[in-house]
Amino acid sequence: MAGYQKKYLPIFFCVAVALGIFIGSTLNYSSNPTNLLGGNAKKEKLNRLIDYIDYEYVDPINTDSIVEVTVNGILENLDPHSVYIPPSELQEVSESMKGDFVGIGISFYNFNDTIAVIQAIPGGPSEKAGIRGGDRIVAADDQSLTGADVLDDSITNQLKGQINTKVALKVKRPGVDGLLDFKVTRSVVPLKSVDASYMATDTLGYIKINRFAESTPEEFEKALLSLKRKGARQLVLDLRGNPGGYISAAEQIADQFLKEDQLILFTKNKTGKIENAYATDEGNFETGKLYVLINENSASASEIVAGAIQDNDRGVIVGRRSFGKGLVQREMQLGDGSAVRLTIARYYTPTGRSIQRPYDAGNKAYYEDYLSRYKNGEMQSADSIAVADSLRYVTPGGNVVYGGGGIIPDVFIPKDTNYEKEAITYALRAGYMSRFIFEIIEQRRPYFNSLSYEQFQEEVSISDAQMNDFVAYLNARNLKIRIRDYKADLKRYLKAVMAQQLFGNTIFEKLVNEEDPAIIKIKALSREE
Repeated sequence: MAGYQKKYLPIFFCVAVALGIFIGSTLNYSSNPTNLLGGNAKKEKLNRLIDYIDYEYVDPINTDSIVEVTVNGILENLDPHSVYIPPSELQEVSESMKGDFVGIGISFYNFNDTIAVIQAIPGGPSEKAGIRGGDRIVAADDQSLTGADVLDDSITNQLKGQINTKVALKVKRPGVDGLLDFKVTRSVVPLKSVDASYMATDTLGYIKINRFAESTPEEFEKALLSLKRKGARQLVLDLRGNPGGYISAAEQIADQFLKEDQLILFTKNKTGKIENAYATDEGNFETGKLYVLINENSASASEIVAGAIQDNDRGVIVGRRSFGKGLVQREMQLGDGSAVRLTIARYYTPTGRSIQRPYDAGNKAYYEDYLSRYKNGEMQSADSIAVADSLRYVTPGGNVVYGGGGIIPDVFIPKDTNYEKEAITYALRAGYMSRFIFEIIEQRRPYFNSLSYEQFQEEVSISDAQMNDFVAYLNARNLKIRIRDYKADLKRYLKAVMAQQLFGNTIFEKLVNEEDPAIIKIKALSREE
């Protein structure tokens, strides 16, 4: 799994890292599990040190924190993608990868010390009960959810619960006197991994996947079949910014495009055992023209899909060189509510290439490789991408591909690194744009909630005054920017975020993509077919 951030506790950091280095250097991977985990000297040495600290150290110490830092120190010396997940985070991580949770189904802000509903998730229990954007949830089961002292965790705990249990909500709706009462039955709420699917042209469909969760293959197939019914004979699969996820989900997505018995990938563990994954005869898009969009933040399972498509000469890879993660992790429970994701194998694309970037210089250098891509110019030019002739491979169709650090696209799209454009993107990712737009909608909530999408497109535009207000909003939050050359881009993003809050992610992606250089290029390529 890529993109998971490690958290290090400051207490005894130096001691813990030293322990981690010592233990990491003495792990013998040729030993059997009994020798590794049994009553050997190395394990006893670590246990004895922790006991000494627990019973003899001059100040009271939480030895649980020492253990966690030690675990992180050990993993730090293995590879960048073996990570520890503490008990406090495991449930959230598991829900994200499973693709659902049990709750009432809303997205919300803690706005002015009140839960303000951004949107009731379509098809979820809150939408079915009648809750809508702009509602304020002031109490759940007679427990107040307002005030500065109410923490996000307590809010979440009140709204989540066991499946089929009911929660009584008191809601303040703008423009309505008094409080409204709702009884919402908690149910399984999907965490969508397919962000958007729509027809980009009369024959070109578009699907964006944000991660590879358990639910992704089913979500994707549903979206794909819907687009085919609408006339899609060509498809854009957008994996930009997708950090990866389950290999099995990536295999099932690749299987949709490849013919039976075509190799998707193979893995190799420390003993040299090789396991191959082949496509089945169940693909729903084995012949239509395919374009796969990737960038420097497409990793892991995203690279598996892109590599399988490229190595089988099945489609066109468009964008920039991907992240370069070719390691396989397995999640293992540690018995106290925590878990470790441990690297257990490497994977290889069908031509036999590993796309894992070197990590022998340490984790810091590994993750700072992103900055070096700016410096060496490869964000602007494909000619600046360093390749090694020793890692040269040839596909069955005669196309040359390279291993050693990500998937290199067939069609390169440079990154716009202008400061204004980068600032707009950052403001979007950091949530500033979403909060600002929420406040604009709140000023005329009844009007905005009454709009159809067609009415929204015709009647709503972002004015110069609103654009300038947003710049001032950012400046007041210490993000100092000026917008001179990218005013149209900023207005388009602000309107797209407004559409997202009113109508969902698909409309957001559709509006943002209207001027996207990669989508424009793909549309041009699709017309040449």
